[in-house]
Amino acid sequence: MTGIRKFKKHMFRAFLAGILFTAVFTGWYARRMIPDHFSIVEDQVESFRFPGLLNSTLQSESEEVALGNGSDIPAEEIKITRNEPFTMYAKNKGSYRLSLKLFGLLPLKDIQVDVVDTRYAVPCGLPVGIYLKANGVMVIGTGEVAGPDGTVAEPSLGILQSGDYIEAINGSPLNTKEELIEAVSASGGKEAVLTVRRAGSEIDVKVRPAPGADGDYKLGAWVRDDTQGIGTMTYVDLNGHFGALGHGISDSDTGEIVQIQDGTLYETAVMGIEKGSAGKPGVMSGVIYYGPGSVLGSIDANTSEGIFGTVNERFRDRLESAPLEIGYRQDVQTGPAIVRSSVSGELKDYSIEIERVDYSSEKSSKGMVIKVTDPELLALTGGIVQGMSGSPIIQNGKLIGAVTHVFIQDSAKGYGIFIENMLEH
Repeated sequence: MTGIRKFKKHMFRAFLAGILFTAVFTGWYARRMIPDHFSIVEDQVESFRFPGLLNSTLQSESEEVALGNGSDIPAEEIKITRNEPFTMYAKNKGSYRLSLKLFGLLPLKDIQVDVVDTRYAVPCGLPVGIYLKANGVMVIGTGEVAGPDGTVAEPSLGILQSGDYIEAINGSPLNTKEELIEAVSASGGKEAVLTVRRAGSEIDVKVRPAPGADGDYKLGAWVRDDTQGIGTMTYVDLNGHFGALGHGISDSDTGEIVQIQDGTLYETAVMGIEKGSAGKPGVMSGVIYYGPGSVLGSIDANTSEGIFGTVNERFRDRLESAPLEIGYRQDVQTGPAIVRSSVSGELKDYSIEIERVDYSSEKSSKGMVIKVTDPELLALTGGIVQGMSGSPIIQNGKLIGAVTHVFIQDSAKGYGIFIENMLEH
C-alpha cells in the first residue's frame, strides 16, 4: 500500500507540474506571439491560426464579432487547440474586444479587433531620393577644441550627449547648424544656455564655449541638422498618401531614429549595384536630383515602420501599377510570393518565398522571414541589398508587406513588415 501511495503522490505532482508548465508556456506564448489587435474586413469571414496555443478559450465580448472553429454555427466562445484554424466575422465597422483564457478560466490576453472597410493602395517599388530636416540640431558626439595657444579644452564633455537635439541657445530658437555655429562664435566665450531635447524631455544645460585655433568660439560638439539617402517607395493610397522603407531612417553615428521637422522626396536614378555576399550586404547606389523641378512629395513622419507623407502629381503620373487590395497579417501565408522592385532600372516582379510568419506585435518591422528565389534577382544583386528596403511584397493578389532588412550572413534572406503596420501611420 505504501508503494501505491507514493506512486499516486508522484503522479499527482507530475500532473500539477504539467498544468503549471502549460500555464507558463501558454501565458508566454500569448504575450509574445499573439498581437494586441487584429484588423478584419467588414462582412467578410477571416481565417486565423495560433500555432502552439494550448487548451485555450477565445471569447467575443460583443455579439458584433462572431467566432467559428469548424462549425457552420457562429458562436461567442470557441476552444482553440494547437494549429487548428478558426474564423472571425463582423458585419459592422467598429472596435471590439476578444478575451483569451487558458482552460476557459485563467485570463491570458485581451485582443482588440478593428473591423474596417476594404482598403486599396498602389504597390510601387520605385526608388526615391530622401531628404530629412531634423527637428533641432542633432548632437553626434563631443570632442576637443584646440586653442590658439596650443591648449586643449572639451567644453561639452559630460554636458551634451550623443542623440541630443539642441533647440535653442540663450532662448533663441535654432533651425540649422549654421545658426548654432554663428551664435556660439558671437558669444565671446560667455556661458551659453542650451535648450536640449533628450529622450523626449526638454532640459536646459550650460556650456562655456572655448576659443579655437582660428579665434572663433566653439562648443566642442559634432552636430548635424539633416539626413539624405535613397530608398524604395512601398505604396501610395488612393488619397496620395505614401509609405516607404518599412523601417525608420536612423543617424549613421548615433544609431537613433532621426526626429524630423519635415522632409522632401526627390527624383533619383539607380547608378549601380554592389552584389551582396555572406557577411557583406550589397548596396544600391544612385544619384539624387535636388531642385524644385525634381520634387516628388513631402515627408511628414519618420518612424520605426518607415517614412510617411504625401506625393505630388509628378510622382502619381509615374505610377504604372493598378491599386491592389490590402492584405492583413492573417492573409499572409508561408509559401510563394513576389517582391516588386526597380533595382535593375526597370520595374519588375521577382519571386520570393515567405518562410516564416510572426504575428508578434513586438517586432513591427520583422513580421515575416523571406527568401529570394528568383534567378534573375539573385544574379543581379545576390538577393536583398541596401536600398531595396520598402520594396512591396504581394501574395495572392494582395499587398501584404514590404522588405525591411537583409540577413548579414545570407543576402538571399531577410525580413519583411506587414503592410498593416505601415498603414497605421
